[in-house]
Amino acid sequence: MADLRRMARRRTPPAVFDYTEGAAGDEIASRRAEAAFARVEFVPHVLRDVSKIDTATTVLGRPSALPIAFGPTGFTRMMHHEGEAAVATAAERAGIPYALSTMGSTSIEAIADIAPGLDRWFQLYVWKDRAQSREFISRARESGYSTLVVTIDVTAQGNRLRDVRNGLTIPPSLTPRTLAGMARFPAWWFNKLTTEPLGFASMPRGDSRPLHEVIHSLFDPSVTFDDLDWLRAEWPGSLVVKGVLRPDDARELVRLGVDGLVVSSHGGRQLDRAVAPLDALPDVVEAVDGGAEVMLDGGVRNGADAVAAVALGARAVLVGRPYLYALMAGGEAGVDRLCDLLAADVRRTMALLGVDSVDQLSAESVRLRSR
Repeated sequence: MADLRRMARRRTPPAVFDYTEGAAGDEIASRRAEAAFARVEFVPHVLRDVSKIDTATTVLGRPSALPIAFGPTGFTRMMHHEGEAAVATAAERAGIPYALSTMGSTSIEAIADIAPGLDRWFQLYVWKDRAQSREFISRARESGYSTLVVTIDVTAQGNRLRDVRNGLTIPPSLTPRTLAGMARFPAWWFNKLTTEPLGFASMPRGDSRPLHEVIHSLFDPSVTFDDLDWLRAEWPGSLVVKGVLRPDDARELVRLGVDGLVVSSHGGRQLDRAVAPLDALPDVVEAVDGGAEVMLDGGVRNGADAVAAVALGARAVLVGRPYLYALMAGGEAGVDRLCDLLAADVRRTMALLGVDSVDQLSAESVRLRSR
């Protein structure tokens, strides 16, 4: 994973790499989410038959080859011209779910055509224009998506200082600074200029603005628990809420009938100093008490991290930055390589823990060191 990140940094302009790696404020929440996994201590069984390891599980009632899903990331074609299509194709081959973002740069319908066998999820930001939100939901339903993931932690844009300093606009605009960067990253720029123009698939072309302006103009900060009623009425599939860190919020979501929730700090990109998702996970799992599937997003960098989260009660983990690094490093082949690395690491960690199936993972196999 570290090698893929280094390759990504060498192959993409600094503004693009910083958009991927950066977080809000002093980036404390982002570092905290990743550092939490360094506090994991595995407590393995010995003398168990682990000659055959089964990494498969179910997520929201559907099969997944690993307890891992590819989470939603915005504007993925900015990182590499193959974008969401490469991620979806690799996820389909790996047998894991993939969530397409509202802010994606490939359309809902295109992903359905590209990866027909993929367990497709659609991540929804609720817009001020509710008719537009309903249109997204309708398109995802008609295109065979199984799961709607409603992200609730973007009531305001996080203070992403790297993007401000880099003058990043979405889509990237040709300024003296970006033109100067062409000389250092000619392959990246050549691909951008010779493939389909960059833009949000859900927004009109030619709308190039700083990201905080886009979010302020489109996203609805007035969304409450009451809005889940109309979302449920519009969506017949699995309904997941992403961005939960408190047990009381988790209990209320279960009462309202969601199928799953994601313990997440948005990769540290929204509220700086937010609690690390791994630290919040046990309390949320206890509060839910089996009433919905709990997933975790944030800080996962390898298969051992995924195993630790599952042992602490998560059904699966979502990863974002890892597959973006892989995409920047090598396009679709890079994401395939990441899938291989994750699968091998999950299998190895389970064998060394003395368990041969995902459902055997439990809290007796892992603990978190005190800070």
